[in-house]
Amino acid sequence: MEKLVQGGIGTRNIRLEIGGRYVYEGIPWWIGGAKRVCTAKKPTTTTTKHAFKLDCRNVKKKNPGCGCRGRGRGVGVALKAAIAEPKAPIPTTYDDPMLANYVPVYVMLPLGVVTNDNVLEDREGLEKQLKELHGAGVDGVMVDVWWGIVESKGPQQYDWSAYRDLFQLVQHCNLKLQAIMSFHQCGGNVGDSVSIPIPKWVLQIGVSDPDIFYTNRNGIRNKECLSLGVDNTPLFHGRTAIQMYSDYMKSFRESMEDFLESELLIDVEVGLGPAGELRYPSYSRTLGWVFPGIGEFQCYDKYLKADFKEAATKAGHPEWELPDNAGQSNDTPESTEFFRSNGTYTTEKGKFFLTWYSNKLLIHGDEILDEANKAFLGCKLKLAAKVAGIHWWYKTESHAAELTAGYYNLNDRDGYRPIARMLSRHDALFNFTCLEMRNSEQRPDSRSGAQELVQQVLSGGWREKLEVAGENALSRYDRAAYNQILLNARPNGVNKKGPPKLRMFGVTYLRLSDELMEKTNFDIFKTFVRKMHADQDYCPDPEKYNHYTNPMLRSKEKIAVEDLVEATKAVKPYPWHRETDMSVGGVSGVLADILAIILCIFKQRRNQD
Repeated sequence: MEKLVQGGIGTRNIRLEIGGRYVYEGIPWWIGGAKRVCTAKKPTTTTTKHAFKLDCRNVKKKNPGCGCRGRGRGVGVALKAAIAEPKAPIPTTYDDPMLANYVPVYVMLPLGVVTNDNVLEDREGLEKQLKELHGAGVDGVMVDVWWGIVESKGPQQYDWSAYRDLFQLVQHCNLKLQAIMSFHQCGGNVGDSVSIPIPKWVLQIGVSDPDIFYTNRNGIRNKECLSLGVDNTPLFHGRTAIQMYSDYMKSFRESMEDFLESELLIDVEVGLGPAGELRYPSYSRTLGWVFPGIGEFQCYDKYLKADFKEAATKAGHPEWELPDNAGQSNDTPESTEFFRSNGTYTTEKGKFFLTWYSNKLLIHGDEILDEANKAFLGCKLKLAAKVAGIHWWYKTESHAAELTAGYYNLNDRDGYRPIARMLSRHDALFNFTCLEMRNSEQRPDSRSGAQELVQQVLSGGWREKLEVAGENALSRYDRAAYNQILLNARPNGVNKKGPPKLRMFGVTYLRLSDELMEKTNFDIFKTFVRKMHADQDYCPDPEKYNHYTNPMLRSKEKIAVEDLVEATKAVKPYPWHRETDMSVGGVSGVLADILAIILCIFKQRRNQD
């Protein structure tokens, strides 16, 4: 049988590994440098060149209640009293050196935990589940804070009431919180179970000016989110898109001041595109995309077309146009002139376009994160940005699916490290997906390199001295998936004498559901949490495992283009062990895991058909 080993990752194409052991071989797909990352040190209180620090308590609030304009509720004091109940201390036992290996675990809440009507769904049932998560040692939860719900009634008419109720409940259950500023619609992506569009008044502007949305070469509009082409164009009742995002985040800070003061929130992930990810909506199931299609470039709205023409003219090529030979969403790379071997992407014109296309995405993310930094200045939390794990066609020359999404990544060009370098300006977390995936689980015709992709991206983040976090892309409940996440969380294993060589900042599990809470699944999940914690008890004090958060300072100076270009140089990733040394289980769960993986693959194929 073929043995594939690349960049420190070992895989077998059709061999099943459960609980860190090879237990089954022959299941076909259709059923189934060297640079040490330094230990975080507690920051000192020496002064910096930034002459200002803000404390959340100094921000004047427009409304101490729900955050709605002109509709005070006066619940701030009562709320604080409600969450101040004394809790009996939980006895814990720590091995201090091993605590340095602790990776906190968060769980994503259901997409519709707050309904379209801005109501907290099933508070009693949610409270029960949150308490079970806390009892399992989970460190916190993540929630989408939907733009389409909070600002649904009109420009700058914010209603945070349901999210305040939710935050109070999370705090009452002794969990930490990751909040996503979700400027995209819910619905149309893999795993979306509810539909939450962007605000209707924004969609109405799109009726008269449909070019505010991303557009493919055939003129088909994607209404998941606004095109980055309108980031700085005042089309929205006098505001630009970035101004709308900025106002939203400022209102969030003002309305959630008490939660920020109490340090309930540990990070704010800023939505930067479809599914909240920094990418173009190149693959959309609602528009007919099917895995493993290469997707389509999304830059044919009038604003981006004009921007490209201006850039090409400045470069001395006014005759250059946007690509017209990149195929359609469900094509393969070799079926297109642009992506085939020695295709257009290798020419001067193709390289110019791909550089422009990916740079626009970088600028988009940088400008919005700069506004987020201003909004949360002085608050003790970190910003975060999410990058998609587009693993299909990774093992081809053109990396077509990554290119259409805006990641200019080739075998000899790193498309992710420039993103990491940009994020370093804002001291932001780099959040990556598909941590659970292994190559042997993917369709052979997809030319997937999920394991190599994760290794490349995480290594790039660490080289840029970023804190790197991650998620699983699909819901999984089997030991094999948990063990792959554990491997990626500590690629070189634990260090019994102190910090490991490499360690992720945190992992967020997708997602809380009735299926997760079923006894068998939840028992395995609890073991997974324990292993993520390096077999240590739940630790409520992040400083004990070297996670320190200071009041947010102003972002550093913009990074020169030359420095971003330098980051595209391909560098060998850090080495990975073949298996985790903190395996979730042994042979007792082998049969259940084989069935779970087969079911997972069947579900993937059903979703793709």
